[in-house]
Amino acid sequence: MEDGGCVNKKDLAARARGIKIVLMDVDGVLTDGKMYYIPGRGDEMVEFKAFHALDGIGLRLLNNFGVRTGVITGRESPGTEERAAQLGMSYAYLGFLSKLVPMEEILSAEGLTPRQLAYIGDDWTDIPLLRRAGLACAPANALPEVKKASHFVARKEGGLGAVREVCDFILSAQGKMGEVMRCVETAHWPSPAKPPMRIVRYSERKKTGARGAAKPARAGGKAR
Repeated sequence: MEDGGCVNKKDLAARARGIKIVLMDVDGVLTDGKMYYIPGRGDEMVEFKAFHALDGIGLRLLNNFGVRTGVITGRESPGTEERAAQLGMSYAYLGFLSKLVPMEEILSAEGLTPRQLAYIGDDWTDIPLLRRAGLACAPANALPEVKKASHFVARKEGGLGAVREVCDFILSAQGKMGEVMRCVETAHWPSPAKPPMRIVRYSERKKTGARGAAKPARAGGKAR
């Protein structure tokens, strides 16, 4: 971990202690940014993404210990929806290149302030959210401008464990790592109640013109 902006370690830990929700971009953050296409039915091309198991466990741990999670991404992808559901995320906003409205909707729904938000991004479209988040984070491969706007820069790149670094830092700052290890030893995990994941697709919202158009998803199964 390295400091992106002018934030000392004491202030960084204080910011992490107050985090109640972690939102993030997908391509370049939860993945390495590469996109794979293979032929599907007819002329259809099917997109594939690769996600890292370490990130998945970290996000599961946040959910287990009461920190909500979600994605705000510029692409609509069934793979992203599936991964978000598997990891027990609370929100998936898909196809939103302008991300401030999704952020504001999520914070309003949760009754939280930007100070209680951690956001992880790697590109210019993430900078407006990073500037507002209580804990702004970036993977090692983020653009220089993104790193400059961040409080926390991971040692690892997107799709290779950067998100896990952020998860572990938050859990550690909140004094939960001891409880995490006890749960690992006993295989008994807290499971806080929460509503189904809220999915909002930009393409559907544009058609209906409904600001709150959303679809609840099924609960995800176990995932790494």
